[in-house]
Amino acid sequence: MGVAGGVVALAVRHLPGRAGHPPVEGVGAGATRPVEVPGVVIAAVASLVGGAVVGPEAPLIAIGSGLALLAIRRTRRSTDPSSATILAAAGSAAAISAIFGNPLVAAVIFLEVLGLARPQLMFVVLPCLLSSGVGGLLFTGLGRWSGLEIGALAIPELVPVRLALWDVVWTVPLACAVALGTALMYAVGRRVSQLAPSRLLVTTVGAGLVAGLSACIYALVSDRSPAEVALSGQATLPLIASDGGAWPAGTLLALVLCKGIAYAVCLGTFRGGPVFPAIVLGAAGGALAASVLPGLTPLSALAIGMAAGMAVTGMPVTSVVLVVLLLGDAASTQMPVVILSVVVALVVQETLSGRLRHASLPAESAPVTSGAAP
Repeated sequence: MGVAGGVVALAVRHLPGRAGHPPVEGVGAGATRPVEVPGVVIAAVASLVGGAVVGPEAPLIAIGSGLALLAIRRTRRSTDPSSATILAAAGSAAAISAIFGNPLVAAVIFLEVLGLARPQLMFVVLPCLLSSGVGGLLFTGLGRWSGLEIGALAIPELVPVRLALWDVVWTVPLACAVALGTALMYAVGRRVSQLAPSRLLVTTVGAGLVAGLSACIYALVSDRSPAEVALSGQATLPLIASDGGAWPAGTLLALVLCKGIAYAVCLGTFRGGPVFPAIVLGAAGGALAASVLPGLTPLSALAIGMAAGMAVTGMPVTSVVLVVLLLGDAASTQMPVVILSVVVALVVQETLSGRLRHASLPAESAPVTSGAAP
């Protein structure tokens, strides 16, 4: 991972556009200039192949945007800022629909990221819906075209289970715990991101070494694959979901701690997306909670953990939609706790953000209470 960190640092320092943005800044949705695409590709490939704990969604959004703008470079549309913005968003939506395996997720992401008013909604989201639907044909197939092989978004072999009273009772404390954990990881990621510009190579290589060491420690203490800590965790999620009860509590705790540390340092340095690792960490936290909390069923714990982890993106509707799609047929019984978990996690996140902003205010700018001296 240290080598991958070096490649990312070189791409950030020497290539246009700083190879995209660090995952701690979110999934992103701005237009990417075509000249910036090579840097994004190099940094994303180094991050994802090198084992960084990031997902592929943010680079795909940037690459789709840049390629769309490249396609219209020699047309009159390229000089129109509005057209360029719409086409860049459409290209990003087409790319993101492929990785999530569902065109609806791409449209919802852009709806929440852009925060559009109704006139903008008609001009931007409709092209995104169209392009994501067309992009979906690449994996669904059309006529004799069987489509490209792509993993299904839904976790296999999940059986619907009716909610029990204790599932609802444990939703709020479990969602709060997951939200606090992800908020701590993001705080570390932001701190690392602040250090990176002045010591880019050292910080990025160091983050890679920390992530690699975390994966090694996990493998030693759990006797499991270090890949469960490294990478985004898409391959680990079905293992936790389908057989979480077979994981010892100590192994799940080691996974949460080691992957959490690796995720935190990768957030501020590498290039990728924040979504899938947060979902996996939430799922692992949910499985751990199911093994120690009385009355909490494994399926509900999984749904609560994934929803609260995904909510760190700050996109409530996208969080609900993505977790529901991941749960597949089992979502029919779990939607109440999924929605409640997202709401609780977002409230915790906003509360923490408000307190941090208040704490950072200078003393002279702080509000004066009625009983204080002028």
